[in-house]
Amino acid sequence: MKVLIVEDEDLAVRKLRKLVQEVDPTLDVAGITASIEDTVGWLKNNPAPDLIFMDIELADGQSFEIFEQVEVNSTVIFTTSYDEYALQAFKVNSIDYLLKPIQKDDLQRSLKKFRDLKVRRAEANAQSAPAFNLDKLLRELQLQQPKEYRRRFLVRLGQRLLSIEVQDIAFFFTDERFSFFKTWNNQKYLIDYTLDELEDALDPGMFFRINRGVIVTHSSVEQIQPYFGNRLSLTLKPVFEKEAIVSREKVSDFKVWMGK
Repeated sequence: MKVLIVEDEDLAVRKLRKLVQEVDPTLDVAGITASIEDTVGWLKNNPAPDLIFMDIELADGQSFEIFEQVEVNSTVIFTTSYDEYALQAFKVNSIDYLLKPIQKDDLQRSLKKFRDLKVRRAEANAQSAPAFNLDKLLRELQLQQPKEYRRRFLVRLGQRLLSIEVQDIAFFFTDERFSFFKTWNNQKYLIDYTLDELEDALDPGMFFRINRGVIVTHSSVEQIQPYFGNRLSLTLKPVFEKEAIVSREKVSDFKVWMGK
C-alpha cells in the first residue's frame, strides 16, 4: 500500500518513516512533500496513495488548505505538535489525529483504524451492499475508539504561543462572551472555545461545569456553602472575581462528582 508523508521537518520525516516501517512493513512511502504547494502538485500528478500522513502546520500555511485546492480521495491521518485542530481535522477525510512525538502504540491504533476501514469497504463491495457511505463508516470507527480528552491548550501571550497542560488549569469561565481559563499561578488566558465545546472536550473526571459560565476542577473548590434557591455557592482558588454558583439542576451531580 502506498503512503504519502506531508511534513516540513526532515527529522520528523525520518522518524515517522522509520516508525511506519517498524509497525507495518507492507506500507511503501511513495512520496514526501513539505508544503501546501508541493502536496497539491504531487496529488495532481501522481496516483492517489492509500494513506496520507499529514502535518497540520506547514511552512506555507495549514494543510487544511490542501483540501480546498485539490480533491483528496486518500485516507488521512493528521500529525501535529498541538491538539488545537482536532475538531477541524475530522471535518475532512481523516480517520485519526496523532500528537507529536508520535508513539508506536498510537500509530498502531491509527493503522488498525485504516485497515478496518479497508476491510469494511471490501466487504461492502463484495456483498453488493447499498452505496458505500464513507462518512458514516468514519463516524462508526471513531466511536469505537475510547474518547480522548484535551491534554493541553495553545494560548497567545504577546507575540508568543504557549502550550498549557490541562493539569495546570484551575478553572474555565466566560466574561463578556469570551472564554478564559486561570492557571494555578493565577494567570488568566483567553481561549477560542465556547464552554459548550470545552465541556465536551474535557475529562469529566477532572472538570465539572457548575453553570452556564464556569467549569471547575476538584482542587479549585476551596469552600462550599448553601445558597438560596437550593443552589450552592463556591469559593474558588485562585481568586475568582465573579460568583461561582452551582445551578439548582447541577447540585446533585456536583455533589457526586466532588465525592469521587
